[in-house]
Amino acid sequence: MQPDQIPPGMFLVTPAAKNPSEEKQAESPEKKLQIRRGQYFTYVLPEGWKLGEDGQFALSMIAPDQKAFTLMVGNSGLFPDYSAGQFVYDKLMGIRPENLQVGQGTPCPPIAGFQSAYAFPVTYRIGGVPCQGLAKCHVAPYYGGQTMAMTAALSDATQWPGYSTWLPLVADQIAAHDGAAFGMRGVMQQNIDNSRAYAAAAKEYREWSQQNWQGVTDARNTSQDKQQKEFRENIGAVQTYSNPYDNGQPVELTTQYQYFWVSNKGTILGSNDPGVNPNQGSTTEWRKMEKQ
Repeated sequence: MQPDQIPPGMFLVTPAAKNPSEEKQAESPEKKLQIRRGQYFTYVLPEGWKLGEDGQFALSMIAPDQKAFTLMVGNSGLFPDYSAGQFVYDKLMGIRPENLQVGQGTPCPPIAGFQSAYAFPVTYRIGGVPCQGLAKCHVAPYYGGQTMAMTAALSDATQWPGYSTWLPLVADQIAAHDGAAFGMRGVMQQNIDNSRAYAAAAKEYREWSQQNWQGVTDARNTSQDKQQKEFRENIGAVQTYSNPYDNGQPVELTTQYQYFWVSNKGTILGSNDPGVNPNQGSTTEWRKMEKQ
């Protein structure tokens, strides 16, 4: 647009350039599970995850963004009347959750070495952030007592729809290779490499990686874009307007002007005069841009 074509009181405006890091797309994670051997347990570790606790009574694994994790904790020598739901509640309180809610338990297949199991949906908050997941209590009774183990898959509530299809299966893929695990010898012995449950967990994990990773990435990018937008607006560098010619797509513009118009060719004019209208005496179609 030539300078002599710009109406009096209006000025040519160039949209603010986006930070290249905002446009960078995250790569999909590796689509495989790794079999690892700890001090007392053999377990499967998703690619990129880290081992947290690895002890005689507990084992945990943490996601790369630290917004999801699995937890296994167990004890022997428990009283026969200790309920599965109470055991789950007591063990989850160990992560210091806020407003922990344990739902109704339903029977489910136990992990190897246990006779019965119950699955409990759980919700809670950590630092005010909503979280949810699935905790299972596996029970092995014996004369005068019982051994219990909880396997739990937990995550930020916004990520749970993706994790729910495979993370509980991964949490269940744990086997004791030391007889002292839980303080009781002979519990949970199994060959995890040949486990059909492990094969199912690996399959679900691969499918989740292929189908849902882009959705997780898009959601994360949207959140980052929102944070960047709010940051730039808060420091007064830019203000965001909608482009009526591009389905209302956001455009970041300078704070130097209060009113903006855009042409059907993408040219943007700014002004501090509310009465100026570039359509007057122009053959180009202009539309006013609304602030978001």
